[in-house]
Amino acid sequence: MTMYDLARGLHILAVIAWMAGMLFLPRLYAYDAEQNGKAEPLKSEMQTLLRLWQARLLRIIVNPAMILAFVFGLWLIHLDVQMRGAAFLAEPWMVTKLVGVFLLAGWHGFLAAERKKIAAGTSTKTGRFWRMTNEVPFLLAIIMVLSVTTEWTF
Repeated sequence: MTMYDLARGLHILAVIAWMAGMLFLPRLYAYDAEQNGKAEPLKSEMQTLLRLWQARLLRIIVNPAMILAFVFGLWLIHLDVQMRGAAFLAEPWMVTKLVGVFLLAGWHGFLAAERKKIAAGTSTKTGRFWRMTNEVPFLLAIIMVLSVTTEWTF
C-alpha cells in the first residue's frame, strides 16, 4: 500500500460519513418542521428530541467528517502534485470537482446556520422545502465522482 492509496481510502471514508450526515440532516429538519401542526405535548417532545439529534449529527459526524474530507483531500492533492505536477489542478475535471466541493461546503454551512434558526424557532422552511432539497448533496456527489473517475477534458 502506498501513501496515495492510504490518503485516497481515508478521503473516501470521510466523504462517505460527510455525505451520510448531509443526506440525513435535511430529513430531520423536515420531521421537525412537520411537528408544527401537531398538538402539545407531543409537538414539543418530538421537536426537543429532533433538535437534539440535529445538533449531535452536526457536531459528532457531519462537521468532523467534512474537516477530515478536506484534510485527506488536500493530502491527495499534495501527493498528486508530487507525482505529476500541478498542471492537473487546471484540468476541467479537477476544476469541476473543486467547484463541487465548495458548493457542498456551502450547503453544509447553510444547513448548520438553519439548525440554529430551527433551534431558536425562527426558521421559515417547510417540510416540503427540506424534502425537495434533500438530494442536493447527492447530485453534487454524482458530478464530483464522475469528474474524478473519468478525468474528462474538452
